[in-house]
Amino acid sequence: MEYIRLGRSGLKVSRLCLGCMTYGDPTWRPWVLREDEARPFIRDALEAGINLFDTANIYSAGESERILGRAIKDFGRRDDAVIATKAYFPTGGGANDRGLSRKHILASIDASLQRLNTDFIDIFVIHRFDPHTPIEETAEALDTAVRVGKIRYLGASSMHAWQFMKFLAFQRYNRLASFITMQSQYNLMTREDKQELIPLCQEEGIGLTPWSPLGRGLLAGSRRAETLRAGTDEQVTQWYDGRKEVSETIAAVEKVADTRGLPPARIALAWVLSRQGITAPILGLSKPHHLSDALGALQLVLSDDEVGLLEAPLNARKIPARW
Repeated sequence: MEYIRLGRSGLKVSRLCLGCMTYGDPTWRPWVLREDEARPFIRDALEAGINLFDTANIYSAGESERILGRAIKDFGRRDDAVIATKAYFPTGGGANDRGLSRKHILASIDASLQRLNTDFIDIFVIHRFDPHTPIEETAEALDTAVRVGKIRYLGASSMHAWQFMKFLAFQRYNRLASFITMQSQYNLMTREDKQELIPLCQEEGIGLTPWSPLGRGLLAGSRRAETLRAGTDEQVTQWYDGRKEVSETIAAVEKVADTRGLPPARIALAWVLSRQGITAPILGLSKPHHLSDALGALQLVLSDDEVGLLEAPLNARKIPARW
């Protein structure tokens, strides 16, 4: 496994990140794996050298955090793992059970620490931009949590470049703990961030850990295989259905994969890994072959002709940003 600095920080992370939204309680999403099914994937990821793990307080109402915390304790060393978790979305019915207010941030951190059974969170990520809370309040609350030792580093996810820059400028001017990483959807079918957000992150030394690098499994052949997730994931329909360039991109990935004699997932992930500024794509592992496909992508080099073929469908069309 290769390790790389996350942005300009001194923190080193694996080139692959295990996303743990897939683990928790299937009553939250039907394709989610229960703990007994999830633990082998976390164990195998650790054994393969993956040290970066991503979860969030809303994943299965916190059950994802609990499963990850127990697995890290049982299969690895806490100090070897880099755990990222997130807050923003509603975690209850109360007026302050959501957003990025000081109250909700500090309460969320304490709750996540308890569920993860750890004394600190390596990377605390704001899950979205909160238009109803001043960035000053959010940035100062995050800085407080860093200074008292509950958080080691800060991250952000899926917002406009101008919103992210406002945060970064305020943190810098006031000498507050600053973001070192950005999570945003980025794959062969969703590339709007290359226009503004990715160049901003490169300029500011922010490490990119894109989520959904395989397009909710579509670029791995989930629709052709008629998987449970492909048939029940509402966001697959919301983001990708009815777009001609989606089917054309999937076909291009399959063409390159067939020519190479490799799984489509390996081709699609190799493309993401080869893009400038990308640190560690966030992957969900739910089938035995998923890890080997991901590891194989690390050493796969695509030719210029293959990259051109893969990118052609979306390059020919301008589509609105989708998060």
